[in-house]
Amino acid sequence: MLAPSAPERIVTHSRNSLNLHPKKIVALGDSLVYGFGDPDGGGWVERLRRNWMKLDSAGPVMYNLGIRGDGVQNVARRLEQEFRHRGELRNRAPDLIVLSVGVNDSACIGRPDGRNYTEFDRFQQQLAELLDQAQQLCPVFFVGMPPIDESKMPFSEIFYYSLLEQYRYKEATRLACEERRIPYLDVFSAWLAQGEVWWKSRLYADGLHPNGQGYQALLQAVLSWDEFGLAVRG
Repeated sequence: MLAPSAPERIVTHSRNSLNLHPKKIVALGDSLVYGFGDPDGGGWVERLRRNWMKLDSAGPVMYNLGIRGDGVQNVARRLEQEFRHRGELRNRAPDLIVLSVGVNDSACIGRPDGRNYTEFDRFQQQLAELLDQAQQLCPVFFVGMPPIDESKMPFSEIFYYSLLEQYRYKEATRLACEERRIPYLDVFSAWLAQGEVWWKSRLYADGLHPNGQGYQALLQAVLSWDEFGLAVRG
């Protein structure tokens, strides 16, 4: 497991021999990538980006490509164009893709037992297409969704998120990643295992997005993710 101080150790070049071409990582997804709910730290992606901007570090370079409200199909539509325009140097492309999306697809519309924003079978198909498309570009990692607080629903007066639907959609995502050997960080299960008081205290007032504590917990989980750390250092 990586220690909390891992950002300083991920790249080990000295100040006089900094790598001129640090690894580039693009994070694509919804508001969990964007960082909504964390006005101080800007979310886990932004917190990680700042950790990697120290003067004695050669990177990596982190691009936040999160858009609030995006579902799997939205991310798939913009994936390749976003990827192709984050190379910095001619004929160079990003080295890693981090995906985090799916919670918006799971929401029920209009009432707790309404239709899902993205019907489940269609979600599985669109997710498979997204993962296959991403793997053709470079190595892929997937950060799962944290649980939501059902007592705060509906969100925006129309979207009913629930733990049951979250579980269905996150399991479909986990299994699709497992089938393709894409490392998957199961945030949903890890947070629930900490107990209700713990995870609810790490949600923003809307019950949907993490707060500053929540995003810090996500950052620590990513930094402790062995497979991600090895890929970044490799």
